[in-house]
Amino acid sequence: MKYRILPHGGERISEIGLGMGYISGSEQEIIKTLDFAIECGINFFDLVTYEKTPYSAYARAFRGRRDQVMVQMHFGAVYDNGKYGWSRDLEQIKRTFQWQLELFDTDYTDFGFLHCIDEQKDVDDAFRNGLWDYMKEQKAEGHIRHLGFSSHNPSVARRLLDTGLIDLFMFSINPAYDYQKGDYGLGEVEERASLYRDCERMGVGISVMKPFGGGQLLSEKTSPFGRKLTREQCIHYALDRPAVMTVLPGIRGMKDLKEILSYENAADETKDYSVISEFAPSDAFGKCVYCNHCQPCPAGLNVGLINKYYDLAKAGDLLAAGHYEKLDQHADDCIQCGHCDKRCPFHVAQTERMKEIQAFFG
Repeated sequence: MKYRILPHGGERISEIGLGMGYISGSEQEIIKTLDFAIECGINFFDLVTYEKTPYSAYARAFRGRRDQVMVQMHFGAVYDNGKYGWSRDLEQIKRTFQWQLELFDTDYTDFGFLHCIDEQKDVDDAFRNGLWDYMKEQKAEGHIRHLGFSSHNPSVARRLLDTGLIDLFMFSINPAYDYQKGDYGLGEVEERASLYRDCERMGVGISVMKPFGGGQLLSEKTSPFGRKLTREQCIHYALDRPAVMTVLPGIRGMKDLKEILSYENAADETKDYSVISEFAPSDAFGKCVYCNHCQPCPAGLNVGLINKYYDLAKAGDLLAAGHYEKLDQHADDCIQCGHCDKRCPFHVAQTERMKEIQAFFG
C-alpha cells in the first residue's frame, strides 16, 4: 500500500481507503473484511452507510487499534430510525456525533465533515443554524482533528474553501463527472480541473467518492460513454488528479475488497486510462491530464509531472516551482523530437508546451 501525506497535519493516508455505503453481510463477515483491509495497509475509512447496522461491526473491527485508522464522520448523516437519513437539525446532529464517539470508544474523529453540501442553501443553512460554529468548537476542544465537507459541486465547494479552515474534503471524481457525463458531472471541464489545482496550492486534500460513478463506469451497458472502464483505470485516474489523498470505493464485502486491492500490484498498462480521449468532449482536447501516455520520452522527461507542476505554479502554488526544480530533467531538456505530440490522446502540442514551460520557470 502506498501512502500520501496530508499537507495540513502530516498524517499518512493510504491511497486506497474504503467507503462504507454498500457493505453487507453478517457482523462477523464485515469484521473479517475490515480486518483484512487493515492488514493490507488501508487506514482510511468513510463512515456513511445506508443503515445503522454495520456500525457495530466497524466499532468492533477498530477496537484496540484506533490509532491505526482514520475516519470521516459526517455531520448531517443521521440514523435515528435505523436507516440513513439526512438532516440539518443541530440537536439531532449532536446526538448522532455523540453516539458515534461512544460506539467507537473514542473522544475524537479524525475528520469532521459537513455532509452533502451541494447547493448554496446547504452552506447558508450550516452557517445560520449554528452547525458550523458547533463543529469549530468541537475542533477547538480536540473532538474533531480536521474540518471538511462532502460535495459534488465545484462552485459550492469553493465557498467553503474560502473559509480557510478546510484541511480535507470529499468530492466526486471520475472521468465521466470531469467530462460532464452523469448526474454529478457538475461544472465545466476547466472549472473542475482548476478546483483540483487550487486545492493542491492551498494544501487542502481531497478524498474521492464515486470513483466508478456508482458502478456505472464498470459496465458498457450503464457507462454514460457506452464504453466500460476498469477499476484500475478509474482509481488511477482519480489518484492522478492534483490534491487527491485517497480514493474511497464502496465495497459490498471481501470479494470487492480484493478486486480493489489488486490495483496496488497492477501493471502500468492496466492502469492506463488514456482511452478516455475517445469519448472526452472537444473542449478537453489540448489540455494535459498527466496520463503519461506519451511515455517513454526518448530524452527521459517525465512529461506528465512537468505539466502538472507547471499548471500548479500558474495557479499560484508556491511549492510547485521547488518541486519542478527537484526533477532530474526539465522542460529545457526536451529535444523537440515530437514523440509525445504523436502519442498524446488529447492532442496536446507538448513540444510547444515545453518551450512555454521553460520560459515560465526561467
